Amino acid sequence: MEEFFRELAADAPRWNFIWMYEERQQNKILAGLWMTIKLSVMCLIFSVVIGLVGAWMQGARSVITRAVVQGYIQFFRNTPPMVQLLFFYFALGQFTPVVPGEDGWTVEPIISNVGWAIISLSFFAGAFNVEIFRAGIEAVPNSTIEASESLGFSRLQTYIYVTLPLAFRVCLPALNNNLVNLVKTTTQAFAIAVPELLYHSVTIWNDYPSAQYPTMLLVFVSYVGLVAILVFGMHKWEKAMRIPGYGT
Repeated sequence: MEEFFRELAADAPRWNFIWMYEERQQNKILAGLWMTIKLSVMCLIFSVVIGLVGAWMQGARSVITRAVVQGYIQFFRNTPPMVQLLFFYFALGQFTPVVPGEDGWTVEPIISNVGWAIISLSFFAGAFNVEIFRAGIEAVPNSTIEASESLGFSRLQTYIYVTLPLAFRVCLPALNNNLVNLVKTTTQAFAIAVPELLYHSVTIWNDYPSAQYPTMLLVFVSYVGLVAILVFGMHKWEKAMRIPGYGT
């Protein structure tokens, strides 16, 4: 197999699949793909948690709490994720504490570029998730909520055990779309040098211009595969949680 790709690179210089026969470039691709997966999974988890908490806070009795949540939603929904990413890393990153580096001479920030990417992208997607969960909560009949309150459930207990399970079923199609967009948005972490798949791919075709087309194709296929896995999983989850006669 390696010999085939070596011959292909020699016969068709524009199609140099160097990461198929050179171990160093192959390790770059694998490391970038693994970082992309970790970044996507962490952002998916945190954005869903932010959405659930934010949707619950939107129903708080405090006007200040509701105003803070609304301000958060408007800020993150109405500014580009790239600008948010750069703001978190370059602006807020200047105020984070530092710790001594491993060599004893340098200092390193507590939150790395990977950490800022996770924080920024999670807050970005979380703002949309808040609205998605809010819409699902509003779809739950008031009679159901009143019935739980008549049984002595607190507001939090009603949210966790009654409202949320029903709302989640309604939210899943819209949540699926938002999470797919989030996975695709992780490529923007390249702007702050997070070593994900696109970052390593660019370093490869900068060193080997003949590998540009194959590496771009690899990035495209990789993201199609990641999104397909996510969509398949979400679709199976949606079918498993479906209640006959309820939801969409």
